[in-house]
Amino acid sequence: MFRSDSNFSRFFGSTPLSAVAAAVLVSVSMVAVPVAEAATKAASTQKTTKKPAKAEKKSAAKPVAKSARNAKVADSDERSARKVVVLRKGKRHVVVAQRAAPVRAAFTPSKPSLGEAMGLRDTDDALALRSSVALVMDQNSNEVLFQKNASAVLPIASITKLMTALVVMDSRLPMDEVLTISEEDRDTEKHSSSRLRFGTQLTRQELLLLALMSSENRAASALGRNYPGGLPAFVQAMNRKARELGMNDSHFVDSSGLSSSNVSSATDLVRMVNAAYRNPTIREYSTQTEHEVNVLGRTQHYVSTNRLVRGGNWEIGLQKTGFISEAGQCLVMQARVQGRNVVMVFLDSAGKLSRFADANRVKEWLEHSPSPAAPQRGFPSSPNLTQGPGSAHAVLASQQSRGI
Repeated sequence: MFRSDSNFSRFFGSTPLSAVAAAVLVSVSMVAVPVAEAATKAASTQKTTKKPAKAEKKSAAKPVAKSARNAKVADSDERSARKVVVLRKGKRHVVVAQRAAPVRAAFTPSKPSLGEAMGLRDTDDALALRSSVALVMDQNSNEVLFQKNASAVLPIASITKLMTALVVMDSRLPMDEVLTISEEDRDTEKHSSSRLRFGTQLTRQELLLLALMSSENRAASALGRNYPGGLPAFVQAMNRKARELGMNDSHFVDSSGLSSSNVSSATDLVRMVNAAYRNPTIREYSTQTEHEVNVLGRTQHYVSTNRLVRGGNWEIGLQKTGFISEAGQCLVMQARVQGRNVVMVFLDSAGKLSRFADANRVKEWLEHSPSPAAPQRGFPSSPNLTQGPGSAHAVLASQQSRGI
């Protein structure tokens, strides 16, 4: 027997070894179970304690981010604010004024003119004009040289001011009388601006010049308002003058032309241009290139609204331009071309420069076609050059290549 066995017997006597081993295993297992449970509890406790820590971390981060955003907003507010010093009861006070946020303007499409709505712009013509209505007449013989929708009745915008000038000259009121621009001359129709501020005092002569040369609306309004009986009597005189001239397609409602109810036809406008041309003052004022007036102590410089008067190879005896959205771009002129006095009318032209381009196109045609009976270089010769919508479009190659 081994010595270890003897020692074992000394302690446990004659107890069999297998019984002792079983007892030892049971004891070890009883000790191990509580230890494992304790370890499991500790692990679960550690997990549960970690989760709140993470939540606390998140909750702690939110106030930081929020405070950062608030700081950013405050910084932008500070940049958009400015300090202003104001006086209150003789004492200086610093006030923080908030700047207004920028506002994006809404896009508003332009309204079609009456001629465009009527389909007149679809009318083709042999000169490929951009104007819906055109009429060219020999002033001496009244021969029609070119016409396109000449009988169409359309708004005429500031062409109206020629009739205003005729009525003013017929009234024989003193031209050196000083008139005052007032609130009554404010444009409530189209809300247009004017450099003639309220309180400006100018003579009737200067107001007529500005109305014809620069198409000044307040000047034209003051001329009508200072007529005996006021603006209503002035408008009656305008329509009476139209009847005298045989302008049966025309009607006037104001002295400036801002209302779309001022209407006429190209045929009628030729009659009005001829009548205005017979007055030397209207001829001079309508073709003057520039003028300066004193407006409440300040010098204002005005120029002609007609670029053909300001520059170009033209002999213009009388002119007037006009524009409102319902009328489109308009132009009437008396000019001498190739030794011939002609009257030109262009209504409802598309684009700011197209009415002047149309006039140049007609001028070139007249220069290359001295008489309708003897056309040259392929230019049209018939007095009635209007073609219906959708018909053949005769484009002049020589003019098209130059982009007139």
